Amino acid sequence: MKQHNYYVYLLTSYDNSVFYVGVTNDLIRRVIEHKIHRNDGFTSQYGVNKLVYFETYSNVEDAIKREKQVKRYKRLWKVNLVNSINAEWDDLSAQIGVTKEILESAMQSQVQEKVSVLDAP
Repeated sequence: MKQHNYYVYLLTSYDNSVFYVGVTNDLIRRVIEHKIHRNDGFTSQYGVNKLVYFETYSNVEDAIKREKQVKRYKRLWKVNLVNSINAEWDDLSAQIGVTKEILESAMQSQVQEKVSVLDAP
């Protein structure tokens, strides 16, 4: 049986004023999507794309349960959670493999997709 990983993650804005809590089975892909504003919504609207915290789970139910738990926490608790592993509030994207080159390539692909949609009959 193939082992799967699931991630509960916290993103924040450049000034750490806004939090977003999510769950995914592909943290690199999901962080890239947030950084290039792949989807319209809360994170795009508020510029929330700095990965400051994540946890890994092997069971999707556990990950979803934890995501819901963290979402209910007050801001101070989330601040303390981030501080517990990332006191400098660094963007952890590079640590998981998200590079400038990958982001540039993803952005270029997104632009090409939009052009293709506009060119479609």
